[in-house]
Amino acid sequence: MSTSTADTAPARRAQRPRADALRNRERIVAAAREMFVEFGPYVPLDEIARRAGVGNATLYRNFPDRSELIREVVVSVMSRTTELAERAVAEEADTFEALRRFTHAAADERIGALCPMLDGTFDKDHPELDAERVRLEEAVQDLVARAQRAGRLRADVGVGDLMVALSQLTRPLPGTACLNMDRFVHRHLQLFLDGLEAPARSVLPGSAATLADLRGGD
Repeated sequence: MSTSTADTAPARRAQRPRADALRNRERIVAAAREMFVEFGPYVPLDEIARRAGVGNATLYRNFPDRSELIREVVVSVMSRTTELAERAVAEEADTFEALRRFTHAAADERIGALCPMLDGTFDKDHPELDAERVRLEEAVQDLVARAQRAGRLRADVGVGDLMVALSQLTRPLPGTACLNMDRFVHRHLQLFLDGLEAPARSVLPGSAATLADLRGGD
């Protein structure tokens, strides 16, 4: 074996994260997601490390600052939520049932908890975050469009209406003892979904909310 080959092989191996390192990273992200939901985005990082069952050094080695950890959690939740939308489309023949299934599943991902994390100095335009946001928006738009084309979803609502309701009905109350309010989430989402199904039973004020509306666009 040549010297150059011998030198590069260990280097290539060193670039691959070990399985235990990947597991630790996943545990940190999962613990951070739980604690951000319960206490908000400024929970002490040492507490996240303790819940994840790793040392502080392991957490800081993976996420040198809070903003990197927050971004990883947001990207993870968006990715999982996108997969839920794609599976609902693939597995449900009824387009409204696909929408219903996605909405309840997205609530379990606590997607509403993302909103408080997207403030302050958080980089909302990070390429990885932006790419995941586009994937999620396209997946949800597809769900809504399919249901409307089939006449199963009322025509005077938009994707923004769905996302606003999801955010409002699944957003926690950080730092309070109101976690038992979770038992009402699916009940109230079902009431909301009943109001979305066609034929419409009332005339809605205003116009359908779009994703551009939620971003503050024109």
